[in-house]
Amino acid sequence: MPDLLNLLTDIEGVSVGHATDLALGSGVTVIVFDEPAVASGTVLGGAPGGRDTDLLDPSMTVGAVDAFVLSGGSAFGLDAAGGVQAGLREAGRGFAVGPVKIPIVPQAILMDLLNGGDKDWGLHSPYREMGYTALKAATKGVFALGTAGAGTGATTATFKGGLGSATAVSSAGHRIAAIVAVNALGSATIGDGPHFWAAPFERDGEFGGLGLPATTDHRMRLKGMSTPATTIGAVVTDAQLTKAEAHRLSLAGHDGLARALLPAHLPLDGDTVFAASTAKHSRNDMASLMELCHLATIVMARAIARGIYMASALPAEGAQIAWRDRYPQRG
Repeated sequence: MPDLLNLLTDIEGVSVGHATDLALGSGVTVIVFDEPAVASGTVLGGAPGGRDTDLLDPSMTVGAVDAFVLSGGSAFGLDAAGGVQAGLREAGRGFAVGPVKIPIVPQAILMDLLNGGDKDWGLHSPYREMGYTALKAATKGVFALGTAGAGTGATTATFKGGLGSATAVSSAGHRIAAIVAVNALGSATIGDGPHFWAAPFERDGEFGGLGLPATTDHRMRLKGMSTPATTIGAVVTDAQLTKAEAHRLSLAGHDGLARALLPAHLPLDGDTVFAASTAKHSRNDMASLMELCHLATIVMARAIARGIYMASALPAEGAQIAWRDRYPQRG
C-alpha cells in the first residue's frame, strides 16, 4: 500500500484529532467526518460506557453521524462528546430539527483512572475541553499512535496499552481502516514473550515482524479481577453502506478484536466498535460487503497490535511497562 499512511485518515473525508495529557494519564481521540456518515455500532463487553450508542441500532431513526469520540476517564470522560458537539455546532454542523442543528456524536469511554496519573482535577473533569481541543486538532494526515489520545492511559494484562490504526484495500478498490484504543483486561501478546496474537495478519513489519512463537501459551492473563477495562474503536470505509450493513461491519470489527486480544468481551470489558461509511464509492453487491467484513476483522486485529507496539510508558511512578521498554531491540 505505497500510497497509504496505514491510518484511518486513508479514508477520504475523515480527520482524526487527539488531546493528550501525560500528567493526567488520559486523553481523547475524535474521528470527524467531512459530511455526515452512515454509521452503526455494537457493544459486546459486559461493562460498557457510552453516549448516544443506542441511536446506532439499525432500527433507530438517525442514520448518520458527524463524529465519533473515543475517550479515557471512565464515565467522567463522557463529557468529551459535549466539547466535540460545541465545536461542531460552532462550525454549523448537525442534524437539522427545524431551525436547530444538533451534532450527532456517539462516544465510547475506557477506564484509565487507576494508572498512576494525576486525577485530582477539582470540581469539573477536563474532558469537555479535551474533546474540543481534539476536534480542533483533527487532521487528514498523520496522527500519533501508541500513548496518544484515547490510548494515553490505556493498559493491558501484560504491557502498556495504546492507540492503533491500520488500513486495507478490497479487490474492488474500496478502502477500509480501523482505529482503536486498547485498554483490555486481557493481553495482545502471547504468554510472557514479545509475539502478538494478531501476527498472522501483520503487513510490512508494522508491529515488529516477529511472527508467531514456536509454542503458544494459552493461559489466561488478566490485569485484574475487579477493575473494569475496555477496548474501543471504529472501522470506517469509503464504500457505500446502509446502516444495517454498517452494523454488520462493526460486528466483523469485534471479530478482529477477539483475534488480537485474549480473552476478550469479558464481564468487566466494555468492548465497543463503531462502524461508518463515507459513501465516496458506490457498492451494491453482497460479495463486496462480505469482503469488507473480512477486511474489517483484519484491520482491527492489526490496529490493536500496533497500539501496543507503538506505546510508551507513562511518566508516573509504577506506570506499566511498554512493549518497547521490554523489547527495545525488536522495535
